Amino acid sequence: MAPADSNVRKLPEPAAPQYRAAPANIEAEQALLGAILVNNEAFYRVSDFLEAGHFFEPLHQQLYELASNLIRAGKVATPITLKTFLPSDVDIGGLNASQYLARLAAEATTVINAADYGRTISDLAVRRNLISIGEEMVNSAFDAPVDFAPRDQIEDAERKLYGLAETGRFGSGFQKFSQALVTAVDMAAKAYQRDGKLSGISTGLKDLDSKMGGLQSSDLIIVAGRPGMGKTALATNIAYNIARAWNGETRADGHIETVNGGIVGFFSLEMSAEQLATRIIAERTGIPSSHIRRGGITEADFETIKDVSVELQRLPFYVDETGGLSIAQLCARARRLKRQKGLDVLVIDYIQLLSGSQRKGNESRVQEVTEITTGLKALAKELNVPIIALSQLSRQVESRDDKRPQLSDLRESGSIEQDADVVIFVFREEYYLANKEPRPGSEEHIKWQTEMEIVAGKAEIIIGKQRHGPTGTVQAAFESHITRFSDLAKDQYLPERMGD
Repeated sequence: MAPADSNVRKLPEPAAPQYRAAPANIEAEQALLGAILVNNEAFYRVSDFLEAGHFFEPLHQQLYELASNLIRAGKVATPITLKTFLPSDVDIGGLNASQYLARLAAEATTVINAADYGRTISDLAVRRNLISIGEEMVNSAFDAPVDFAPRDQIEDAERKLYGLAETGRFGSGFQKFSQALVTAVDMAAKAYQRDGKLSGISTGLKDLDSKMGGLQSSDLIIVAGRPGMGKTALATNIAYNIARAWNGETRADGHIETVNGGIVGFFSLEMSAEQLATRIIAERTGIPSSHIRRGGITEADFETIKDVSVELQRLPFYVDETGGLSIAQLCARARRLKRQKGLDVLVIDYIQLLSGSQRKGNESRVQEVTEITTGLKALAKELNVPIIALSQLSRQVESRDDKRPQLSDLRESGSIEQDADVVIFVFREEYYLANKEPRPGSEEHIKWQTEMEIVAGKAEIIIGKQRHGPTGTVQAAFESHITRFSDLAKDQYLPERMGD
């Protein structure tokens, strides 16, 4: 008789877990190291992108580092010169140091194939890093702290992925000063290719460029002013000028490198994208935006607007109109834009509309702004682009007779002034004077009219701070009805011509 439990279905035995080895190609590492030891010219085929940390085998990391140091020092890297730097008692699969180095040289690839082997090693290192980031994401999602929101985890993962995508450009640790010198000389050479022979990106305003040398990479540039001064107009004008001047060249690897002008990202936290577009159309056509909005335009005006719109559609100008962004969200979006479209200049309108990543109840606004400005400066360095960030000024300006702004007028000024590389104030005497019009027909009114004629249509761009250049004031023309800044003709503001 069969046992009572003979019909009971048995559960299958659990399968043994399958362990996957990290992606690596030891043979490619051995072949490349052998090629370098046989012919040091192979090193120069891979040295611009391959680092010791890209090798999977720790001994291979050490050998590549040793060979790099010897070759860069003008010496020869061979099995004989390298073995003196390795312990004599090292055991590599039953081989000592001399035997292993000799085997590498014997199995070397040719110099011609060195770059391909180097790319293989580098790509596998990236894949290992991707696995590491993925594992961290999974572990963080399972064991997330209460105060670590999913959105924060996404932004943290994006930051790490961007850092991996930009490997070799940012965060590579210390570098020899000679590398910095090469970068500086390259910057000077590129200046000759740009409009105005500038080291930085031209703002489109010649007098401002002559003071600043253009917008410099990795600089945080604060543009500040009281309401009505035109700080948004100045940032918009500069952004448009840069996008319009953009010219790029396709490199051998398919990457497009900016030669002139730049690809612009614009965070419009206050205005909608449509309002920003209307401003630019008004500035380009000379038709006031108030007329465009109310439909007070002629058929000829509409044709002009249509032609300008076609031109604007081709510009590398990207707008994000999302309000209430945190500094972490802004950084994540900026990284994404650079990765997907490219980015040469970033504009933020304006700092006081940003929030800290995790504002706590007992944290003051000053502390929050400190986090924001520190984050913007770090982002400028990380992306290696100039960031133009607009800022409000405190009301204490209004209480002074001379209403020209000072650094102390910056709201939450400590961190803004400290983190900024350049601080620019926009000031228009015309704005204040227009609000003080005396009774028409009086003697004061005649005097007021004379003063208004002097300052009408003029603005001062005051450079209050500049780490690598002079401070001072640049005179500019400003057409308020179309919010356009432009260079002021010299004879319009020379003191000796005033009385003519």
